[in-house]
Amino acid sequence: MSDDRPEVQQEPDLDAEAVEAGRLLFAQECAFFWAATTANDLPPIELPEIAFLGRSNVGKSSLINALTGRNALARTSNTPGRTRQLNFFRLGDRMTLVDMPGYGYAKVSRTETASWVRLIDAYLRGRPTLQRLCLLIDARHGFKDSDRDWMKMCDQAAVSYQIVLTKADEPKQSELERTRAAVAKEAAGHVAAHPVVLETSAREGRGIPELRAMLARLAESGS
Repeated sequence: MSDDRPEVQQEPDLDAEAVEAGRLLFAQECAFFWAATTANDLPPIELPEIAFLGRSNVGKSSLINALTGRNALARTSNTPGRTRQLNFFRLGDRMTLVDMPGYGYAKVSRTETASWVRLIDAYLRGRPTLQRLCLLIDARHGFKDSDRDWMKMCDQAAVSYQIVLTKADEPKQSELERTRAAVAKEAAGHVAAHPVVLETSAREGRGIPELRAMLARLAESGS
C-alpha cells in the first residue's frame, strides 16, 4: 500500500554544535521579571523574545520548565485557564520567554476571553523583538478550530510561528505520525508558519534539545 502522507521536513544542519549551543543558552539563569494584563503593561523593548501560545492545558508551562531545566519556573496546573496574563521570563542576558494565556477554555467568560485576545493580538502586532511564536498543539488531537484562528491571525500579522506538538509520549507511534503529517500538511498552507513541525514531550525530554537549538539560533540572529 502506498503512503500518501507528506514527508515531514526536518531542520537543516541541526548538528551537535547547534544542540550544544542550545543547551548552553538554556542553562543560563532564567527568572520571572514582568507580567502584563493589557497592552499598556508590556515591558520595555529589550532582548529577543520567544512566545508560547496554545490551547488551555496544552502543556505550555510544562514545556517552558523542561526547556529551562526547572521544575517550577512557569506555574503548571491541572485546571485550564489559570494563566491570565503575559508572563515574561529573562533567560540570562540573551532572550526573553513569554508564557501567554491559554485559549479555548469554555468556562472562561466571554468578556475575559475577549480581553485576552486583544492583549495577545496587540502583543503579536506591536512587538518588534518577537523572533518567533511557538504554537503548541496537543499531539493527541492535532489542530482544533481555535488553533486555526490563531494561525490566521499570525499570518495576517506577519508573525513567524512554529508548530510544536506537545505530549508526544501519549499517543501510539502510528497515531503520532499521522497527526504530525496532517499538521505539517495543513501548516504548509500558511504563509507565516515555519516548515518544521517539532514533536516534544516535557515528561520524557523528547524534542527538547532540538527546540533549544532552534531557539538559540534565533537568539543569535535577533541580538
